[in-house]
Amino acid sequence: MNYSFLISFILVLIPLIYAYKTNLGIEKQLIINSIRAFVQLLALGYFLVYIFNIDNFLVLCGVLFLMILYSSYIAKNRVETSFIIPFLTIFLATLIVLFIMIFTNLISTAPNQFIPIGGMIIGNALNTFTLSIERFKREIDIQKELIEAYTAVGASINEAYFEMKKQSIKASLIPTINMLQTIGLVAIPGITTGMLLAGANPLTAISYQLVIIYMLVSINLFSSLFGVSFYIRFKNVFN
Repeated sequence: MNYSFLISFILVLIPLIYAYKTNLGIEKQLIINSIRAFVQLLALGYFLVYIFNIDNFLVLCGVLFLMILYSSYIAKNRVETSFIIPFLTIFLATLIVLFIMIFTNLISTAPNQFIPIGGMIIGNALNTFTLSIERFKREIDIQKELIEAYTAVGASINEAYFEMKKQSIKASLIPTINMLQTIGLVAIPGITTGMLLAGANPLTAISYQLVIIYMLVSINLFSSLFGVSFYIRFKNVFN
């Protein structure tokens, strides 16, 4: 095990000392969260060592399912909605994208590919879901009169919410579009950096990075589309 990360804690001590000297009031948060990150990542490392030795695909699917349940719980609390809405959104978005990637041989069902990629998909689905729902709620508050006008002339609830839904999906995709525009020019992306540090060929690293980036485009679309659609359909049923 490489213990160089212990030396890297110096990079945390510098802002910690500055925060203390200038009374920023974040010293406690900084030290606690830095230690928490260390513990969480160390636990993740040992967990992955165990997971990567599992050759049962159903068990691996079970691990991802637990991750989906936890992500759905987090999303539920963030946007204050019923559990079923983020669960269906994250589950279906993850299922579709993983199926496409496995079917096209972009990844295999080996634990060292299936679990990290699945986790990345779930994490991005969670973030995009919360962004789209928060934006949709704001759009509803702003456009109440427009919604009432639509329903007054006999429009369905889906027709009344159409413009708000479109704007919410568009807003949730803007960070992804910005990433596509600047990647490789402003900074070397994370996957590429990690593989280069591990000694991989630069072109091989770039090819893996492109797979991840294009995966994010799909997962962000599905997450925002499903999220807003399920919110419109179920928000008055389960709330």
